[in-house]
Amino acid sequence: MADPQSNAPLRASAGAPTSGVIHVRTRLTADFTVISNALAQRRGSAVTIGVAAYIASPPDGSPVSITALCEHFTEGEILISRALRELEAAGYLERRRERLPTGRIRTRTYFYDVPGGGSPDDPPEPPKPRAVPPEAAPVPPRPRPEETASLSDADPRAVAVLASLRRVDPRLVLSEREAASLAPAVTQWLAAGVAPPQITDLLTARLPDRFPTRPAGILAFRLRETPLPAPPPAPRSPLGERPAVLPLQTCDGCERAFRAPDPGRCRDCRSREASDRLRAAC
Repeated sequence: MADPQSNAPLRASAGAPTSGVIHVRTRLTADFTVISNALAQRRGSAVTIGVAAYIASPPDGSPVSITALCEHFTEGEILISRALRELEAAGYLERRRERLPTGRIRTRTYFYDVPGGGSPDDPPEPPKPRAVPPEAAPVPPRPRPEETASLSDADPRAVAVLASLRRVDPRLVLSEREAASLAPAVTQWLAAGVAPPQITDLLTARLPDRFPTRPAGILAFRLRETPLPAPPPAPRSPLGERPAVLPLQTCDGCERAFRAPDPGRCRDCRSREASDRLRAAC
């Protein structure tokens, strides 16, 4: 005779949810990190929460630069830097640039369990108080500079540096608009006393195996985020003295008259030379 069977559903244990996650708790006494629910359950990017949990876990003094985080995570510079900016906007992270007595600039990172909070172990200079919303509002995209940039106004030395990057890494191919948009930042590096070979090394070192975006985006990020020495102050003219009018020069290419401090080529001829240099590099 067969055993009697029932089609009635089994009763769930008392208090257990009928759907969703069921936690199996284990009491940890070592090797754990406490983070707030406001951070763990923060809406938005999972990369941001993961980066925050990792930064909160190691002891003080551990490296948490973008390079160190990229070595730990599989995400690239773009996603890691975006997560750090979101944590800064939400008040969990603060990065200060400090100038050492030697003249070098270093970045110190402070992580807060509670946005805007502090502890007795805070550094002598407390962070500036700021009102932080519970969730950072999305930052509207900035206009793309390449839409208005032109090679005619770019520094030929900066264009030459950008054109030489392809010889180091064949993937670093830039269009004329991209080169024109990046040239002003390279010009600032040159004005700060950084030599062209050093700029090339800084822009091409430790590039990811696969670019998640156009090469110009990675170069723009490195030009924007790398700390540089301050340029020398410009000399001030005496009060009341009118600025000197630049002398007229004759262009060596088209023999057109233009104003410049030294002889050379006019803006149109410089633009054509820059375009030819980029096409030759490609």
